Amino acid sequence: MTALLLLPLLLPFALPPLARRALDRLTPVAALWSVAGCALLLAGCTAVALGVLLLLGLLKLPFLAALGELVHPLRTAPGALVVPAALAAAGALARCGWTLGRAALEQGRALRAARAEAGRRPAAGDLCVVDSLRPDAYALPGRPHRVVVTTAMLRSLDGPEREALLAHERAHNAGRHHYALVAAELAAHCHPALRRVRDTVRLAAERAADEAAAASVGDRRLTARAIARAALAAQTAGSGRPARPGFAPGAATGPVPRRVQALLAGPPRPLRAHRATAALLAACAALSCAASATATADVHHRVEIAQGETGR
Repeated sequence: MTALLLLPLLLPFALPPLARRALDRLTPVAALWSVAGCALLLAGCTAVALGVLLLLGLLKLPFLAALGELVHPLRTAPGALVVPAALAAAGALARCGWTLGRAALEQGRALRAARAEAGRRPAAGDLCVVDSLRPDAYALPGRPHRVVVTTAMLRSLDGPEREALLAHERAHNAGRHHYALVAAELAAHCHPALRRVRDTVRLAAERAADEAAAASVGDRRLTARAIARAALAAQTAGSGRPARPGFAPGAATGPVPRRVQALLAGPPRPLRAHRATAALLAACAALSCAASATATADVHHRVEIAQGETGR
């Protein structure tokens, strides 16, 4: 039983290489949602496994065993193994809760500040132009969705490039990419291996919006040029982070040379053989869910036996 709980803790280490493979072999949209969904499931299973390990350690304490009405000893692995595992699980859960809560507060403040700034500006449909010397453009989620672009960014691009840039940001909002980014951010705080997956999900979101923008304007070279010039303008402006949440995607973020190269290489052509990559992601998530669910059910059954509610 205790050994089964190790699977949800070890399987996330397999996701970073699988995520990179998915981005190379699947369409950007398919890679985005499959990797983000798998990361979220693995994070949830990790939390469940840590919680079960902590519970086993707590039930080793006489006071809590009496509080749980355990009339028989709880059958588990030796205490020399269970107690240190429970202490480690308690520390991991505490760190996860602390970093996740802090990130949620920071992102919430950034979202409110960005929406407040956008609300003070006149909007033309979903477009909000902010007077700023910093070139920036991003898709702002919420009700209603907004595409926020600064005057400095508009001055950096010509007319067709602006159209491609706005199409990119609108693709983020239309595709609800912020949900995948939030899922990746949440998963990153639940397991250290999933932090590397967060960057892959961000790149997949940008690649998906790049493809949608290229289809919208009908010119892949124009889209690549707009993205490159937007990134160059943002980089030339100097350091400093714009006041917007991390899950508000922008065209000038991520590894821009790789995105430009992908656009110039032509539209992605998913092959039937690439379904194996999606199957591996699904199998990884399914195995983690099965292991955590089986271990949880087993612990529940052992607790019932210790409470004398069922036969041995």
